[in-house]
Amino acid sequence: MGTKTQPQLAKENERRIRANDKEFNAQFKYHNNYIKTSKYSLFTFLPFNLLEQFQRLANFYFLCLLVLQLIPAISSLTPVTTAIPLIGVLTLTAVKDAYDDIQRHLSDSQVNNRKSKTLRNGKLVEAKWSEVQVGDVIRLDNNQFVAADTLLLSTSEPNGLCFIETAELDGETNLKAKQCLTETIELGDRHDSLWNFNGEIICERPNNLLNKFDGTLIWRSQRFALDNEKILLRGCVLRNTQWCYGVVVFAGVDTKLMQNSGKTQFKSTGVDRLLNFIIIGIVLFLVSICALFAIGCAVWEGLIGQHFQLYLPWERIIPKDYIPTGATVIGLLVFFSYAIVLNTVVPISLYVSVEVIRFVQSFLINWDEEMYYATTNTYAKARTTTLNEELGQIQYIFSDKTGTLTQNIMTFNKCSINGRSYGDVIDLRTGELIEITEALQTVDFSANPHYESDFRWYDRTLLDAVRSDEEHSHVFFRLLALCHTVMAETVDGKLEYQAQSPDEAALVAAARNFGFVFRTRTPNSITIEVMGQLEEYELLNILDFNNVRKRMSVILRRGDSMVLYCKGADNVIYDRLHSGQEDMKARTQDHLNKFAGEGLRTLALAERRLTEQYYNDWRSRQQEAALSMDSREQKLNEIYEEIESEMQLVGVTAIEDKLQDGVPKSIANLQNAGIKIWVLTGDKQETAINIGYSCQLLTDELADVFIVDGNSVEEVEKQLRQFKESIKIYNRFRPGGFDPFDRLNSDSNMDPLSVTMTQTSAFMQESNLPPTPPPPPAISVVTFRWDDKTKDNKGGPDSAECNDLFGDEKRSEGGGTASIVVDESTGFALVVNGHSLVHCLSPELETKFLDIASQCKAVICCRVTPLQKALVVELIKRAKKAVTLAIGDGANDVSMIKAAHIGVGISGQEGLQAVLSSDYSIAQFRYLERLLLVHGRWSYYRMCKFLRYFFYKNFAFTLCHCWYSLFCGFSAQTVFDPMFISVYNLFYTSLPVLALGVFEQDVSDKNSVDFPRLYTPGLKSELFNIREFIYSVLHGAFTSLVLFLIPYGVYKDGVSQNGFIVSDHMTLGAVVATILIVDNTAQISLYTSYWTVVNHVTIWGSLVWYFVLDYFYNYVIGGPYVGSLTQAMKDLTFWVTMLITVMALVAPVLAYKFYLLDVHPSLSDKIRQRSLKKIHSRASSNVRRTASSRRGRRSVRSGYAFAHQEGFGRLITSGKIMHKLPQDFAFPLGLGTKKTQALHNNLNSADGSSKSNNASGQHMVNNNTNLRQNQNQNHSSMADITADGRGTGGEDGRGSVSTDDMSPRAPCQDLDTINL
Repeated sequence: MGTKTQPQLAKENERRIRANDKEFNAQFKYHNNYIKTSKYSLFTFLPFNLLEQFQRLANFYFLCLLVLQLIPAISSLTPVTTAIPLIGVLTLTAVKDAYDDIQRHLSDSQVNNRKSKTLRNGKLVEAKWSEVQVGDVIRLDNNQFVAADTLLLSTSEPNGLCFIETAELDGETNLKAKQCLTETIELGDRHDSLWNFNGEIICERPNNLLNKFDGTLIWRSQRFALDNEKILLRGCVLRNTQWCYGVVVFAGVDTKLMQNSGKTQFKSTGVDRLLNFIIIGIVLFLVSICALFAIGCAVWEGLIGQHFQLYLPWERIIPKDYIPTGATVIGLLVFFSYAIVLNTVVPISLYVSVEVIRFVQSFLINWDEEMYYATTNTYAKARTTTLNEELGQIQYIFSDKTGTLTQNIMTFNKCSINGRSYGDVIDLRTGELIEITEALQTVDFSANPHYESDFRWYDRTLLDAVRSDEEHSHVFFRLLALCHTVMAETVDGKLEYQAQSPDEAALVAAARNFGFVFRTRTPNSITIEVMGQLEEYELLNILDFNNVRKRMSVILRRGDSMVLYCKGADNVIYDRLHSGQEDMKARTQDHLNKFAGEGLRTLALAERRLTEQYYNDWRSRQQEAALSMDSREQKLNEIYEEIESEMQLVGVTAIEDKLQDGVPKSIANLQNAGIKIWVLTGDKQETAINIGYSCQLLTDELADVFIVDGNSVEEVEKQLRQFKESIKIYNRFRPGGFDPFDRLNSDSNMDPLSVTMTQTSAFMQESNLPPTPPPPPAISVVTFRWDDKTKDNKGGPDSAECNDLFGDEKRSEGGGTASIVVDESTGFALVVNGHSLVHCLSPELETKFLDIASQCKAVICCRVTPLQKALVVELIKRAKKAVTLAIGDGANDVSMIKAAHIGVGISGQEGLQAVLSSDYSIAQFRYLERLLLVHGRWSYYRMCKFLRYFFYKNFAFTLCHCWYSLFCGFSAQTVFDPMFISVYNLFYTSLPVLALGVFEQDVSDKNSVDFPRLYTPGLKSELFNIREFIYSVLHGAFTSLVLFLIPYGVYKDGVSQNGFIVSDHMTLGAVVATILIVDNTAQISLYTSYWTVVNHVTIWGSLVWYFVLDYFYNYVIGGPYVGSLTQAMKDLTFWVTMLITVMALVAPVLAYKFYLLDVHPSLSDKIRQRSLKKIHSRASSNVRRTASSRRGRRSVRSGYAFAHQEGFGRLITSGKIMHKLPQDFAFPLGLGTKKTQALHNNLNSADGSSKSNNASGQHMVNNNTNLRQNQNQNHSSMADITADGRGTGGEDGRGSVSTDDMSPRAPCQDLDTINL
């Protein structure tokens, strides 16, 4: 009975939609297009917000206390003392939550009220996005956002094509082509035909897969298959298409964009969670003390108190007939009385103060001029006020790439033509290179009517070569202007280009500025303008790019000449060049290495002259292979290999994907601080690796870069297993045999500098001796630096080194400068592809994946979906218990931002979705360094110091009642005046500790950035934890004991000089209270490291305020303790007692501070000492790694970013992509037959098997070659060390690397790794 049939299951897993039929679609109750990200409404705000706030343990605890204080029989304090602060906290938090939710409401309203043109009763009307329903036919105009997930029906283009930009989904700004069914193209923009369209769509249920859609269209009794190429997703922007029509398939929360956005999670800091745990402990401690005192009271009343009922009468509710029963009832009541009296160990003012401090710290972030970006007039903004100190404890940063690390702007930077390099500017007087800056004058291209004003080129020699009709430069730029799939269009009289890849657009734009202007194209022709003269070429073939070929070619005919132009990865092109050009290849290879070493994306260009006879013969065989039913792809690959061979090298290009300013330095500093950085991007592997090198996330000193690209669970598991073995072998056989920082971790007394020098000396000695043990056969690891090596993962995968590293100011005896360089580069990096990440995140492999990733210095995940980004963050949060931060700038980063502990949005080029979902917003990635290392560290440091002092002063105050209970029969009698108890935290001690929490700093902001290791204590929660809390409690208990016993001993049975008895309860309470305030003032003075006017006013003002308020309360209002303090102060005994008590409390603290400063100084202590000595030079002794955006590195094999999918070649040659109709083409459309279309539909991959076989065959030889090269470089470095006494670095020793020396784990990227 409970079993469902297959048709029923099928219906549950499918979605049925009928176009323009609201009644049919209404029966399924599909979501409308209204979205809601807000949490409250006007009616639900108060109950829901109070419910949320009382989920905080402290708020609920104080609510219970308030209820107890309302019972007169057990309360010795007025309920106002708890009610007012509790209401204040609830109100303050509610106002903040209401403000945040109002911002979300405004954002939702702005999106829901966008306008969309919708068909209603055959007419096109303007409707709000929120009113769009599933099944509606909507119209989209050029540059308009897609309102909902829509099935494309018709477009303004002849072949049903349209172009979209998907930056909101995957961060990519390059265009993607979509095409509707040929059967629906005829609908056009005729509203009557579109309104009569009644097709029924059967498709998959809502999901988060951006690149997959399965469905069927039933129309006119025919069924048509639907796939992702026919779907426009919400959040995309229509480009280069005047209009298009589509029927809504998914709306609102069902759209793939919203399915990937993730849920808004309640975020709390680690300090909050620790406070909740501490409060539980304090409550248990309180219950224990109260129970102990209740038993003591019951015993005292039963043995002694019963005899003094005349003077101490029992309450009426106490049974007097049976003494044990009465004593027990009294003890029970005293239990609750002590619970009220001692509740000040966790006062409500603690939470008021915490909220105030966080609130003010948020404004300090908002007002920081150092994080102001003048270009967009944008300040940093703290969008939440509850997470500031968490910024000081970040262990993992998850960053998007496009728009976050980079500007997503490609620029033609340098090139090499016929073995000559262009792009560098040379000083003619000195022959030295001139650094290219904004101040340097650019080459004037204004003579070219098609030049772009924003194009920057500084080397005039190339323009001179072009204008002097130098043959090689003309071939170079003619190739760039012809070999591509870019589309040209004229907008407002200006020629504009649209490309699938921003790199390709940059190359075509460069040719345009140098006078080789791509004007227009048809399916079988390309027209360019060369130095003002039009040239039209017949396009015979496009051999398009794909991920296997890594190159693209065009075959062109002009007149009697026929030529093949090819561009692609340099190692792929080099393998296909004809012999006899060794000199040019060597010079060009040097240029390639130089360009790649500067972080530029390189691409090689080549040409081949063809004969008519050879081409016709090749063409017939190519058509035959395209029509083959067996091994079609393999045969096509062989055909392409044949014609793309024996080519002549033309040159190479070097494109810069501009990083945002300061990114390499920021990443280097953040890594030096002990933070692990993962890049999660939708870009392809080569692009991601290139950016990794450019921003110093990946460096040459890495032992290896592991690439996980398996397509199945078995393949991925095998790769992970191999990588784990490689790490084990490396750790076993690496030179030196041990890491000196291991000893630093185990022995804190050892000086890091001495360890560094000892290890260096030993290493130098070993370099001059032959190795005694035989080298392991499977691996030979060579280090290129003699510096100490510190890894972030020592002592555990997530731990950070918290050693107080600091350069010695003294010179070494040999005259050299002794210094410490934290070399974190030695290690591994991991690159994971999106399809492999699916398996890595599966339960059976996630442990192995984490094990390897934890031991890697950097991790890059490429081709990942927005949801995968969130899953990676969740995995680290769950498995590593680490504090995470996610930073991004687009809608594709929203789910990751919401999943992380801290979400940071960059207000960049991709809209404000990331900013609206974030906790903090900044304008540039480089500001993240200051946000964490300055504001985050300060916030954490201040909060921890505030909490330590707050618990100290409150335990010192509260536990006085415990000592007094021993002398008052456990009666819950208070030592102090009830009014003093009520205002102690509010008036007497609140302002100094608030000033401490807001303004305190141990070092300046400049030193916080210059010495990133200052950040590391936050990674281990060293400044406030259970140990620090217990220390504060014990310090407070000791203070309370001294505070009570010394005055009690002095004033017990005491008599003044005039003979008056001073041993009364009120005098004792007033004296103890006054000494407590004076001690608090002295203690916070010792706690304060950074004095401002506010600190002086609040600390000394609070002391004065105590005496003023005490006088006002007792003499003006008429308090019960009137005259007690005044009389005590008239006697010398009071002053001597106060002096002795304060000295007894301050002396141990001072002694301990001096001991730490002299014997165990922290890094901040050393920095302050140097500041006091006014030593400003920190040339080589700083504990930091110099970050350079132009560090030389190994040749990265062609980081050219082709599109992630096959290019526009098939659409161009088929004519479908053209704005013109076939009859308008200049050349006969020779590729329009069904056979040739079938051929081009199957050009998806080439030469994969032959290349893999070739690579595997040379694998061992390449390994040995790499090892020999590395060893030679190492010996050279050792010789430099012996001669100079210091390392000279290994970069100068790097020669050109052969194209064969490639890691098998990094295809097309010569990472020059140490192959295992």
